[in-house]
Amino acid sequence: MGITDILSLLGGLALFLHGMQMMSSGLEAAAGSRMKQILERLTANRFLGVLVGALITAVIQSSSATTVMVVGFVNAGMMTLNQAVWIIMGANIGTTVTGLLIALDVGELAPMFAFLGVVLMVFVKEPKLQHIGQILAGLGVLFIGMDMMSAAMSPLRESEGFISLMSTFSNPILGILAGTGFTAVIQSSSASVGILQALANSGIIQLSSAVFVLFGQNIGTCITAVLAAIGTNRNAKRTTIIHLMFNVIGTIIFTTLFILFPIAHIIDGSLILPGGLGQSIHALMPGTPAGQIALTHTSFNIITTIILLPLGNYLAKLAVRILPELPQEESDEQQMKLAYLTPVSASGKEGGLGVSAIVIDQLRNELNRMLSMARDNVADSFHAVLARDTDQLQEIEEREEYIDFLNREISRYVSHLISIETNEQGSATVSSYFTISGNIERIGDHADNLAGYTRLLVSKNIAFSETAQGEIVAMRDICLEAISALLHHRAGEMVWLADVAQLEQRIDDMTAQYRRNQLDRMRTGDCDQESCILYSELLTDFERIGDHVLNIAQELTKSQSHL
Repeated sequence: MGITDILSLLGGLALFLHGMQMMSSGLEAAAGSRMKQILERLTANRFLGVLVGALITAVIQSSSATTVMVVGFVNAGMMTLNQAVWIIMGANIGTTVTGLLIALDVGELAPMFAFLGVVLMVFVKEPKLQHIGQILAGLGVLFIGMDMMSAAMSPLRESEGFISLMSTFSNPILGILAGTGFTAVIQSSSASVGILQALANSGIIQLSSAVFVLFGQNIGTCITAVLAAIGTNRNAKRTTIIHLMFNVIGTIIFTTLFILFPIAHIIDGSLILPGGLGQSIHALMPGTPAGQIALTHTSFNIITTIILLPLGNYLAKLAVRILPELPQEESDEQQMKLAYLTPVSASGKEGGLGVSAIVIDQLRNELNRMLSMARDNVADSFHAVLARDTDQLQEIEEREEYIDFLNREISRYVSHLISIETNEQGSATVSSYFTISGNIERIGDHADNLAGYTRLLVSKNIAFSETAQGEIVAMRDICLEAISALLHHRAGEMVWLADVAQLEQRIDDMTAQYRRNQLDRMRTGDCDQESCILYSELLTDFERIGDHVLNIAQELTKSQSHL
């Protein structure tokens, strides 16, 4: 094997992996949010869950991507551990599609796919068609790379050293370890299976050895989900354990079968059985080595799913036993932390398929939690001012620090996500959430200002008149009504936005009216200088809260239009 063959092999591998990445990016940009909605809604029934997981993974050609999305949903509390089991089983079946496509030998059409895809990407301005073009171009590049690898590795059939190395994989343990390690490095079972098929097509590795590498590849694909679960809650980590258990159990079953029975020889037709039975079985099998590997890969995942489907709930229980709750988790509730999102510093994630699909609901939940804290601070701050009660001020200040913490973490997360996101719709939605977070933080600041007036009222013995106190009660009520309207956002209803805008206008009208009333009290001597200054500041904070509520409502409506 000369230097030209080595360069051709590396170039083919580069094209193969780049083609898969192009397909994933195009599919994410075209349908990321739809995949999220399908996964989220259709997982109550185990059979439907398996079907949905298989279909989505067949489309995106990555069980790792599907599993990572499921980890995100479980971490956000949008999917139970039992629901995740069915999706993971289906994902393992769906990931075999790439191998089947390779086995069908559609490589001759690869240049046409690549050409059509590039035409759509370069000459068509419609974004959706450009995404479809990216998918087609990726498919074409993938098969071109596959053909280059097969051709480059053909000379290795004459290399005794390389053939000797490949023959060591007939040892089940070595083969499984090799497949696991290689797939863990490239983080794609579809890609590693495709490379194994290229080796087999070149006659370098026999099916009897390739099957054990294949079983290891199924285990190695779990590494992506394991990395995605870093920093998530315990249920999300249990999801990755279920994924790992599925493939380990399947590997044990199939390794045992292939050791005890000559299954590999039946598949490749080398075993002659009485009465021509071997030939009859072989006639049903794909004739090429790539086809035999694809058949084995598909059988592995379908049969393992059939065996484990009735035991899905027990897998979930076993995962809980393996990773039980920690006592300190219950006592950590008072510490500042993200409840739904994984901190960027701890996640170690990069961009990839389904990133925005995972985090949009997580962000929404985190923002609702933050907004609830701001509402509580507004309510407690008005109460402190009316009652001239300083007892709650420490609690208000601690909650304000928590709101600031959430704003920093959400902003950091969104900034990181926008820098790697390829889905335009998802990116626009996440950008709206970034603006919403800033506006909630400002509501918290104004609530903190209101609470601060209480100290001045007490230290300087200032008292508002009964009329002013009545106005403050009205301010409190409408502020809480407006913030509650945000928490009960009705997606897609323009009437809701009009209602919030009407509340904000009432706040503006009340502010103007109360300032006129204050001037009247000043003329009649019912308001001293100190109380007038404080009341004027209070009115400013009241009006600004209304402004930020309207900003949030507008961004929520805008974000919904992107989904």
